[in-house]
Amino acid sequence: MSLAKLACVTALALTLGACQSLFQPNMRVPLEVKRDRWEHIKPGCTAADCPLVNIDTVHFPTNPKLDAIVERSLLKLTSDGEGAPLPASLKSYEDSYLQSAQSRNSSYLQAKVREQHDGLVIIELSSYLDTGGAHGMPGRGFINYSRQQDKVLTLQDMLVPGQEATFWKTVEEAHKGWLISTGMDKDAEFVKNWPFQKSPHVALTYGAVVVKYEVYAIAPYSMGHIELKIPYPRLNGVIRPELFPGRG
Repeated sequence: MSLAKLACVTALALTLGACQSLFQPNMRVPLEVKRDRWEHIKPGCTAADCPLVNIDTVHFPTNPKLDAIVERSLLKLTSDGEGAPLPASLKSYEDSYLQSAQSRNSSYLQAKVREQHDGLVIIELSSYLDTGGAHGMPGRGFINYSRQQDKVLTLQDMLVPGQEATFWKTVEEAHKGWLISTGMDKDAEFVKNWPFQKSPHVALTYGAVVVKYEVYAIAPYSMGHIELKIPYPRLNGVIRPELFPGRG
């Protein structure tokens, strides 16, 4: 091959490589997020305490797969039990709920982006179901979506293999710190009645790994959703190193 042809081939390869890198998604740039919210009451109801559904969610114009994940995750918060079939959509859930709901009943569902960093989208889910009693029942959840892997990370995806027991031991230590900070460590009855528990709600936020609890899990309803925050340095060798902020 002549030097001229070789130079042309090299230039073409460099150009194609530059173009390829140009079209790779930039993980430093957050995904575009649009908010979508509405509230509807039971059709035909004119009373002051009409049943209602309030939905406040997010959409990702460039990522319909994540849209579907968010919708399904919100619908899971409406389920009465494991294995129960989920509604096909938020709209069908609303129609079904309003058809059978009684006065003073209401359902609130919310999804919001808590933060984005290092190619991760951390979405917090909230629900509140009011059946007309003294207080409603709230629910919570997290989605840790990896844009690099194009999937929701499970706890096993977050942890170094074999480190789950160490992870929960570290969370339990954070729980002891929370008891001390609130003064509840001095209340023997509280410590006995509200022991440490694991939680399915773990989020890889930028400042710390957050473990969030449902009401009644480790404290009375009045104390709300407890959050335990574990700094990343305390999880060296436990959380996969590429998931530490700034290392991805």
